[in-house]
Amino acid sequence: MIFCYICGMRRFILLFCLMLPVLCRAQSIHVDEVSADVRFTFHEEIREGEYGSHFQGDYFNIHIKGQIADGLTFRVRQRMNKKIDDKNPFNATDFLWLKWQATPKWSFTGGKQPILVGGYEIDSAPIDVYYYGAFSRGLYQYYAFGASATFSPTPTQNISVEFCPSPISPVTQNAYSYNLYWGGHIGKIWKTTWSYNYVEDELHRKMNWIALGNKFLLGDLVVDVDFINRAAFGQPRFLFSDWTLIGKAIWSIGKWNLCTKIGYEMNDEKNVDKDGVSYDLVLPAGNDYFYGGAGVEFFPLGDDKLRLHAAYFRDNHDSLDNFDIGVTWRFNIYKRNK
Repeated sequence: MIFCYICGMRRFILLFCLMLPVLCRAQSIHVDEVSADVRFTFHEEIREGEYGSHFQGDYFNIHIKGQIADGLTFRVRQRMNKKIDDKNPFNATDFLWLKWQATPKWSFTGGKQPILVGGYEIDSAPIDVYYYGAFSRGLYQYYAFGASATFSPTPTQNISVEFCPSPISPVTQNAYSYNLYWGGHIGKIWKTTWSYNYVEDELHRKMNWIALGNKFLLGDLVVDVDFINRAAFGQPRFLFSDWTLIGKAIWSIGKWNLCTKIGYEMNDEKNVDKDGVSYDLVLPAGNDYFYGGAGVEFFPLGDDKLRLHAAYFRDNHDSLDNFDIGVTWRFNIYKRNK
C-alpha cells in the first residue's frame, strides 16, 4: 500500500509537470497559480509521567488555481502525504472543483469541495490548526464531491445551498447532507460562518445541526466563538443537550501571535434511540469533552511565507500533555503574469 501510494504521488507530480507548459500556452485555459505549503513538527508528550517524542510531517499540500473560460474557474488542493484509500481514491484530494460565475451575484460549484458546516475551527485550513475538538476530529470527511449554488447580494455576503455526501457517514454509503450556509459580516467587526445542516448518519437516521461561527475583529485581537447544536427529532430536548462551544483568541504583536483556544462539548446520556444507540455517533450520548491550550507564532519574514510555532494542549480524556514545536512554509511554484 505504501509503495502504491508513493508511486501514485510520483505519477501526479510527473503528470502535472508535463502538462503545465501545455496548460499555460493554451488559449482558453489559464493556470493562474501553483503553490505549495508544508508543516512539520517536533512533537513531545507526557502520559502519566512517561515522556515520548518524535518528528512528524503534518502537511504537504499542492495548490492549483486557474481558469478554463471566462467565468469558469477551477481549484485543486492535493495532500501529498495523506494515505489514499482503495474505496476512496480521492481521499488525499481536498479541492477538485469547477466554479461557474453565472452572473455577478450567482455562482454554481461542482466537484470536491468543503462541506458547508459553519464554525471557524472546522472552516480553517487544517495546516493552520494545531489541535481539534472531538466533533471536528470525529467527522468521517469534511471535503466531498457535491454541488452548491451561491447567491451574493453584496461582495461580503454569501448565501449558499449545498447537496453532498454526509460528513458523518463512510464515503461508500448513500447517506447525504443538505446544507444552508451564510457567510458574511454584521457591521465592521463581526464576521459570520453560519449553517443549518440536515445530515444522515451511517444508520440513515437524520440529525439537525445548527452551527454558528463568529469572528470578532478587535484591532490586533481576533476572537472566534463557535457554537454547534446537534439534535435528532427523537431527542428529549432539541436545544442544549448535544452541543459544542469553542473560543479562540489571537493577539498580534508585530511579527508575533499569542494564541489560545479552549472548547467544551457534551451530549446528554438520554440522547439515544429506542435501541439504546446514540443519535450522535461523533460524540456519543453520555460523554463530554473538554480541551484547550495555548501557543505562540513567529513570522520572521513579516508575512505568512514562513511561520514558526510552539503550542501546548491537552484534554480531559487522554491524560496526555502535548507540546509541539514546528515550522510552516509556503512558496509559489508558478504564478501567471496577468
